[in-house]
Amino acid sequence: MTDTTIRPLATASEAAVCAEMMAHTEPWITLGRDYTAAYQSITDTTKEVYVAITRNQIAGLIVLNLNGAFVGYIQSVCVARDRRGAGIGTALIQFAEQRIFRHVPNVFLLVSSFNPQAQRLYKRLGYTVIGELHDYVIAGASEVLLRKTIAPLATFTRATDSD
Repeated sequence: MTDTTIRPLATASEAAVCAEMMAHTEPWITLGRDYTAAYQSITDTTKEVYVAITRNQIAGLIVLNLNGAFVGYIQSVCVARDRRGAGIGTALIQFAEQRIFRHVPNVFLLVSSFNPQAQRLYKRLGYTVIGELHDYVIAGASEVLLRKTIAPLATFTRATDSD
């Protein structure tokens, strides 16, 4: 993993690569998210999108939503098929946690009930189940709401810009 850097998504062509990656892999295939939907999500200016670059190629991406009811929501994590198992997903999530925990004490994410590999990763990284949304995206499947926290909202102190 030492040859991987994580940085903000920079160009429309990078967004296209990321959308293609998402549209042709699980869980997005089962969830019915095609290239157009993935591209719209990745290029939504209300979100933060970061890419993992390995050997001058996009190896994965993460989409963060820092607005709304669940501030600190990891909307999507995707790693290229040929780069899975190399620690890129872990690195992306840890990067997101550092980014989010500077501003809020909770990180939230949803994981599909039919995605046990991702569920194992999130559990290993310290996420706990806080709810389940049955038939939320597609019939017969659930989206499991997970949370990782460093403090209650009432006692959390936000990092300053100089931190």
